[in-house]
Amino acid sequence: MSASVPSRWLRIGVLVGAATLALAACSGSPTPGEPSSSGTTGAETTPSEATGQPTEITFSYLWSGVEAESLEKIIAEFNASQDAIVVKGVSNPDTTAQLTAMSSSEGPFDISDHFGASVGAYASKGILAPLDEFIEADGYDLSDFIPSVLDQMSYDGHYYSMPIAVHTQMLMYNNTLLAEAGLSGPPETTEEWADYIAELTKVDTDGRITQLGYGNVEIDTDFTTLGFVFGGNWYDEAGNPTPDDPGNVDGLQFYVDNVPAKYGASAVTTFQSGFGELASAQNPFYTGQLATIIEGAWEINLINQYAPDLDYGVAPLPYPSDHPELAGTTSVSSSTLFIPANSQHKQEAWEFMKYLLANDAMGEFTHATSNLPARMSLAGDPIYEDLGDAFGVWLDSLSSPNVRAMASAPAAAQYGEDRALAFEAIANQTTTPSDGLANLAETVKQYG
Repeated sequence: MSASVPSRWLRIGVLVGAATLALAACSGSPTPGEPSSSGTTGAETTPSEATGQPTEITFSYLWSGVEAESLEKIIAEFNASQDAIVVKGVSNPDTTAQLTAMSSSEGPFDISDHFGASVGAYASKGILAPLDEFIEADGYDLSDFIPSVLDQMSYDGHYYSMPIAVHTQMLMYNNTLLAEAGLSGPPETTEEWADYIAELTKVDTDGRITQLGYGNVEIDTDFTTLGFVFGGNWYDEAGNPTPDDPGNVDGLQFYVDNVPAKYGASAVTTFQSGFGELASAQNPFYTGQLATIIEGAWEINLINQYAPDLDYGVAPLPYPSDHPELAGTTSVSSSTLFIPANSQHKQEAWEFMKYLLANDAMGEFTHATSNLPARMSLAGDPIYEDLGDAFGVWLDSLSSPNVRAMASAPAAAQYGEDRALAFEAIANQTTTPSDGLANLAETVKQYG
């Protein structure tokens, strides 16, 4: 979930997703407290009648580092803005502990965060409080939220989460390496990108790769995005997995043809085994080991911190030249807020959630973390100007009609685990994209 290294958290999200599915469903339907008729934040909420004191709620969040610092600042601002609610922030990146706490009868926290693709899995188990009554009572306007992201927030016709930040994938390229290879500017089409990969890959006399024109930073994110780039779909309109969609096969075939098939799967694996930590100066893109990558806007903060002298560029993902209608295609994921079904203070949690989702707080948080805002009205806000032109490329992607999100389905976690196995086999060339995704299509039929 960390905006600094969301790829790390996306990987964790897939791994712990199985724990979500293993949780026993909470008995009965979660019922939120009676919503306030006010459309404002907690400023119009009164202190507890029983004690005359403000109600304390706990915000347990998965973020740490700069994200946690930003959240604590916003929490302090909220607490100072009214006297009815006191929010206590707790940074706890342990998703297993989060799930365990949500399965008890009385929850230890009242609001938390996770990922858009996990909404269906969580909601189907009854561990999230539905937000519909709050939204309806307050007349809360949802029209400003990015549609493809907002779609992920619902399950079975009800809203269970709201997005605070989003993450689209763009092509990042090392200007220095491009110049050394005699290349000018980023590739526009996938055919041009294939030529770039070849020109930017270096192999020594012993057959060892010393520089790769394109490499996976996170294979699940990269491969699902490549599927979208080639017009594929990982789910149908009903939310059923469709891994063997022809576009998905084409996207993974692009990678195989241009990387392991050319340079050897074992050589690629050996090369990648020498990669350093992503959130460090040893990130393979920062060190020049990878010339092009698919990544999100959080990289701006990381580069400023670990590789401030890196000469890099950002561009929309290339598209197949015979399908210009796919220009601007990208995948989008989201960082979300939810109220657990076992929260003891749902109304107060909703008031605080609204504060976090308002333009001021959302802008403050996403600026501090170089994440994209979930509200369309923030896309042109001057608050982001100091993040530079690169951030503007990611911001512009939000207006593309080809922004694609993974469905938020109950079996999303299992699908993610099974995709990971199939993707590794394809990358290692122990199976072909066609066969590997066909086998995966048979596996997903067992989800029910």
